[in-house]
Amino acid sequence: MSAISLHSIATANPPYCFRQDDVMAKACEVFGHKPELMQRMAKSYGNAGVKQRYSCVPLEWYASPHGWPERMRLFEENAVALLTTAGAAALKQAGVDPKDVAATVTVSSTGIVTPSLDSLLQEPLGLAPTVQRLPVFGLGCAGGVIGLSRAAAMARAMPGKWVLFLCTELCGLTFRQSDDSKANIIGTTIFGDGAAAVLLRADDGEGALARITAWGEHTWPGSRDIMGWRVEDDGLGVVFSRSIPNLVRDQMRGVTDTFLAAQGLLQKDIDGLIVHPGGEKVLEALEECYGMKEGGLEDARAVLGDHGNMSAVTVLAVLARTLARKPQGRHLVTALGPGFSVGMCLMDLP
Repeated sequence: MSAISLHSIATANPPYCFRQDDVMAKACEVFGHKPELMQRMAKSYGNAGVKQRYSCVPLEWYASPHGWPERMRLFEENAVALLTTAGAAALKQAGVDPKDVAATVTVSSTGIVTPSLDSLLQEPLGLAPTVQRLPVFGLGCAGGVIGLSRAAAMARAMPGKWVLFLCTELCGLTFRQSDDSKANIIGTTIFGDGAAAVLLRADDGEGALARITAWGEHTWPGSRDIMGWRVEDDGLGVVFSRSIPNLVRDQMRGVTDTFLAAQGLLQKDIDGLIVHPGGEKVLEALEECYGMKEGGLEDARAVLGDHGNMSAVTVLAVLARTLARKPQGRHLVTALGPGFSVGMCLMDLP
């Protein structure tokens, strides 16, 4: 199969930036009716690996109840703004006229809009009315890699045509002040908001930042309850399992080894890893299962520290940071998400 060229990548942050100490203080205020629980959970803020993160709403917003209409209005307004910024930047980087984009793939799992986000972005981005659109919902944190793979498949199906991959997650808007579960509180220790855009084309690779050579995914049977959302009266309720780090430690390497074997490769043929940093414990599990030194996933840790877990957007921010360093060689890109699933792709960095 022919490789797909990645010609540009851009990210965008919403306007509000929170320090971790300020988030913890606000959480203690919101959940003040459970002081013993918050006392036990306090160490989670320090152990999350997050120093700050961005939000589309001010910190005070989280102290009040909010219903579906308000959440979805804020989602649409902010998602369109962030994706317009990221998409325009990606097009400008590559010097591509928006009217020359043949297709878009748009990924998000933290809000619902009909018509879908991609249709709302056509005019702000200046895309042609004939652009082919693929909106994708429900991939969660794995959406950065699986969505990129879908965009690469579309690019392969239309050689020489530009495909714009757009991804945004506004995780903060899913926070429910009424939910004092441990999972919801853990969400406050790591979640952030953001967006990213990637421009792809099936071509000879001249001037490309990277070449995507293969992609795949794996969903573990009977794992639906490990991660995801529950639909509640006032929003989406987060589902987290404590088993995630152990699953990664015990089973991730075998899955990616199988994927590499299908490409005629072994782990020793990989020059670098670009991963979604779900949290500090997940990063530690990834380093252990791939035999890396502690702290070896530097780009992933830096993104987690500065932006938190932006769900599907996070691995794209790690990719952008990695490409900015201009490393060379074959890299394995992975992201874990609800399903429970892992998205994988191979990239050659020139």
